Amino acid sequence: MAIATTMRPLVSLALPRNGALRLATQIFLALAGTLLLTISAKTKVVLGPVDMSLQTLAVLLIGAAFGLRLGVATLLLYMAEGAAGLPVFQSAPEKGIGIAYMMGPTGGYLAGFVVMAAIVGWAADRGWDRSLLKLTGAMLVAELVMMAMGFGWLATLIGPEKAWQFGVLPFLVGDLIKVGLAAALVPVVWSLLQRLR
Repeated sequence: MAIATTMRPLVSLALPRNGALRLATQIFLALAGTLLLTISAKTKVVLGPVDMSLQTLAVLLIGAAFGLRLGVATLLLYMAEGAAGLPVFQSAPEKGIGIAYMMGPTGGYLAGFVVMAAIVGWAADRGWDRSLLKLTGAMLVAELVMMAMGFGWLATLIGPEKAWQFGVLPFLVGDLIKVGLAAALVPVVWSLLQRLR
């Protein structure tokens, strides 16, 4: 029984066993996750020459806490909300809404968020979220993949040199800080929960 518990993400502690109630709880958590993503997208932090959001941190924490399936479902629901025209993205509605916004300069990063949640969720499903070292490794890989997807998309729009200069370089330090925060926080939460049980 202990082995099964350690191989599930944090959210497993909150999910009821009853089928209908379990599904309702998962839907609630996914909706709460999209609200967190929206708030994090709109929260600006000035770090260096650019304003950054806390969205990468939120995606990492959702992946680690929800696991692969619920984490990806939450990100896909968030994308669907944005595609439907809800102003959930960082610069929406100021710089557009819906599919048009998603096909703009940040499109690759938005798609990368889904993959980021999948990578971190996969790691959490295997118990890596209890280990600072393993979770940091998974989150760094997820960060690299998300940045590569964002860079690739942006490079097709404005060229690789400008995409690197404006779409990657200014965000490296801030995103590494967010990876460090998320990777440190999740094992601490697990440790506290084990002490309380």
